[in-house]
Amino acid sequence: MSKAAMRNLLTRTLTGIVYVALLVLCSLHPLSSFAFFALVSAATLWEFSTLMNTHLQAQITRPINALSGILLSAAVWLGCAGAGNAASMFALYGFTLIYLLVSELYRKAPDPLKDWSLTFASQVYISLPFALLPTLSLSPDGYTWTYTLALFIFIWVNDTGAYLTGSALHRVFPWKLFERVSPKKSWAGSVGGAVLTLASACVLYRLQPSLSLAQWLGFALTVVVFGTWGDLIESLLKRQLGIKDSGNVLPGHGGLLDRFDSALLAIPAAVIYFALLS
Repeated sequence: MSKAAMRNLLTRTLTGIVYVALLVLCSLHPLSSFAFFALVSAATLWEFSTLMNTHLQAQITRPINALSGILLSAAVWLGCAGAGNAASMFALYGFTLIYLLVSELYRKAPDPLKDWSLTFASQVYISLPFALLPTLSLSPDGYTWTYTLALFIFIWVNDTGAYLTGSALHRVFPWKLFERVSPKKSWAGSVGGAVLTLASACVLYRLQPSLSLAQWLGFALTVVVFGTWGDLIESLLKRQLGIKDSGNVLPGHGGLLDRFDSALLAIPAAVIYFALLS
């Protein structure tokens, strides 16, 4: 391995350790969890807006779009906690959306329809999933970090398992999962990642039997399927824009969209899964 490759591997490893440690530690307390994911939502919205402004010649108002993500996260967190001011926070979020609509009347941008479309697409694609996280962990009865952290554990295990299995077996099982969008992803890797993720669900069941084994396995399978789709959707987005990474905020890992692409579909899917369980 060359020195450059070694440096890149070391950078990726150190960045990954810091990222995982920060997410885990922040998830253990409701206030730090809200602050972490609200800021991630805002930063990811900023990154998405920058990509659209740069590569599609849009003129998304990045500060207000990012602020909207924080307000929606705050509104849902307050609502899940049973706080009385949740309605006011939802009203503020609605005001920012109205501003993003009305402001196009005065900005004289060349393509307001493109700005509207991409702005509101980012709210659905990015802001809403992060805002839904407290529905997995917070209620008027208290806070539990178990399911939020389990969701990310499933994503990490699936990604790592798919990479290792795909690298080891791609010559034996060369069939591609979605070659048009992501040429390196294989069926062998996807199946291997899924098997390891289901195994991790069995471990979590032993550690935290708040769900039955079947429910833990269903949770893991939901994250595997929708997390993989989330990864492929972001790959399609980057392919359309002609870029390799969504940003460079995480050395060796690219941008925030690159790190949270799976979660953007896995979170709402998990919320629906738990709603169906109740």
